[in-house]
Order: sequence, then structure tokens, then C-alpha cells
Amino acid sequence: MKDSDFMQTIEQALLKLEKSKFRSSFKLKEKDREYVKNKGMDTVRSHARDFVRDRLAPSFIANDGKQTPMRGHPVFIAQHATACCCRGCLNKWYRIPKNVELTPAQQEKIVNLLMAWIEKQMKNTPIE
Repeated sequence: MKDSDFMQTIEQALLKLEKSKFRSSFKLKEKDREYVKNKGMDTVRSHARDFVRDRLAPSFIANDGKQTPMRGHPVFIAQHATACCCRGCLNKWYRIPKNVELTPAQQEKIVNLLMAWIEKQMKNTPIE
């Protein structure tokens, strides 16, 4: 798989996702924004890396399609908003094949997309 096949630029991906009624319906709630503000972006990025490594990167995921909760952490919301919630969505949106372990570079690109979405949400909905 060519790197260019994996994903368009982050901005292109975000624009495409905004056109999806389902994907664009996800927003960080006040509790999620407070969590990001209190923990900081570096900690949230670390959590994103852990979630991607543990829940998306393996070649076989027993509960694929159900491994990402719909609430409980800002990264989970970002995963659904960016179609990085399961291997089925990664395949549909970014042509990343199922049943193949994600490379470290692929994992980092996913984390970067998740964080870009979270950063955009934080800017669009400031906390006073």
C-alpha cells in the first residue's frame, strides 16, 4: 500500500468528514472540553496513541466495530467523528485494509488526524 493511498491531508480528510451527516454530528461536549483543558493536549495525544495502538493497530480485533465507546473520553468522540473508530471504518474511508497490522507511521497519522479534530473542536467551542 502506498502512503498516498492511506490518507489525504488532514485538512482534506476533515473537509470530507464534515460533509457526512453522521460524522459531522459528533461534537465535544462541555465535559470533554474541560477534560482536554485540564489534562492538556500532550496527555490527550498520549491517550490517543494508546487507544490507536491497543484498539486499532492489531491485525485481528475480536470485537471490531464495537471497540470504541461512543462517550467517556474526547479521543473516543474524535475517533467516531473521523471514522477512525474501527477497522471497517478505516477501510471504508481511508482504504486501510483489515486484518493487517497498522504500521507505526499509519498509527501516527491517525493520531494526528484525531488531534487535529480535537484542536478544531477546542477552537470552535472555547471554554470561558
